[in-house]
Amino acid sequence: MIASLVLVQATAITAIMRLVRRQVRRDDALAQWVHNVGVFTRALLLIVAAQLVQVAAWAALFIGCGEFDDFSTAFYHSAVNFTTLGYGDIVMSRAWRLLAPLEAIAGMLMFGVSTAVLFGVTEALIRLRDGHGAR
Repeated sequence: MIASLVLVQATAITAIMRLVRRQVRRDDALAQWVHNVGVFTRALLLIVAAQLVQVAAWAALFIGCGEFDDFSTAFYHSAVNFTTLGYGDIVMSRAWRLLAPLEAIAGMLMFGVSTAVLFGVTEALIRLRDGHGAR
């Protein structure tokens, strides 16, 4: 499960890298700012989409294990686990409860990777602004 979700994250990161690599420097400061905001926003939306897909995949797994009857409850429980909030208002049975910390570990790792990617996007946009290319 975790390996397949790493592929989801890697696909989003690859799309973001392609997005950043295609950037060109604008001579007008306002045009460059608008452009950079657009690139950063697209990168952020790709990351959010990838993480929502991962939350949904965990929710589907929970339903497949027979833990939940409806997707909305499974998705909510999954989002609480993935973001490491751990409310505890909805818990899984004893047989499957170890899936929750596994999802929390996966979520923590994915948020860490996502933060690093957004930092890289910011760094590339700064280099581009300063005339050094996006690399």
